[in-house]
Amino acid sequence: MLILLPPSEGKATEGDGPALDLAGLSLPEVNGVREAVLESLEALCSGPREQAVEVLGLSPGQAAAVDRNLALRTAPTLPAARLYTGVLYDNLRLGELLAGPAAARTRDSLLVFSGLWGAVGVDDALPPYRLSMGVKLPPLGALGTYWRPHLADPVAKRADGRLIVDCRSSSYAAAYRPSGEAADRTAAVRILKETVAGGEVKRSVVSHMAKATRGAIAHTLLREGRAPESPAELAEALNDLGHTAELTAPAKPGRPSTLDVVVRD
Repeated sequence: MLILLPPSEGKATEGDGPALDLAGLSLPEVNGVREAVLESLEALCSGPREQAVEVLGLSPGQAAAVDRNLALRTAPTLPAARLYTGVLYDNLRLGELLAGPAAARTRDSLLVFSGLWGAVGVDDALPPYRLSMGVKLPPLGALGTYWRPHLADPVAKRADGRLIVDCRSSSYAAAYRPSGEAADRTAAVRILKETVAGGEVKRSVVSHMAKATRGAIAHTLLREGRAPESPAELAEALNDLGHTAELTAPAKPGRPSTLDVVVRD
């Protein structure tokens, strides 16, 4: 099983490890692409500050991220497991998983997508940064589109023969789309909130709750050592673990199944 995750908008702001070493990151095949994105980000942040803030989608209170982006090569790093914070990672509880019997399974089963790094493992040492996959970074353009051809082969090799549990948001899903036989082994996780109003049952997508639930189900699967090999086995495992999971087959061949996890008030 390979679980694909987005990063988090919220990140730790200080590291305590050595400076960035691209050679030490997961998926070293894309290090040339990482260098190209890093150089483009440095060029943007070295120019007019107002332009960098606008392109990166920062609020006035987040402008300090421009300075952090300029120090990426020399700033102290920290493991991705500690860098990424926010609702999904609060519920994933990586520190707990990596400190217990599920540590090896967790390291092998998680891949975190990133606008700057493409995709990384939870032990990869990274400096604090700010670059969303949804950014159109001059001169590279939309990062999801830019990364897609470069990540296709390395991620496919990492996922070879394994169930792919896709917990990414749409902008990060653009950077790698399972195809062919890999798509048959992929379940795209969607979180639906179920409410009852006037005797009528309604379901809707709620982004904040979706992040929390994706983190929680990933934590449960890893903690319990479940190793489903197909989307159907994944749905069965989640139902056994107390979730409400409903699998929908793809509308067309060569596309992932959709796994709806239903949460209720």
